[in-house]
Amino acid sequence: MFAILWWMIIGLIAGFITGKIMKGSGYGVLGDIIVGIIGAVVGGFLMRALGYAGSGGLIYTLFVAVLGAVLLTWILRLISGKRA
Repeated sequence: MFAILWWMIIGLIAGFITGKIMKGSGYGVLGDIIVGIIGAVVGGFLMRALGYAGSGGLIYTLFVAVLGAVLLTWILRLISGKRA
């Protein structure tokens, strides 16, 4: 239960930061959480594929989540044609 709550908090923060970095209206609170969580998974996969450690502290986790969320948001905007 605690792990799910933790991922939701990280996802919310990552989605919020991504919204500020990418500009635009975002996807709403729930959408930003989902993009943040999926972005964290994408970022974690990419970091492992590049040979970086799969574990770290809060700052590393947020960095990876934001990196993945930014990449995911960029891809979603390319597909949907939605601009900032």
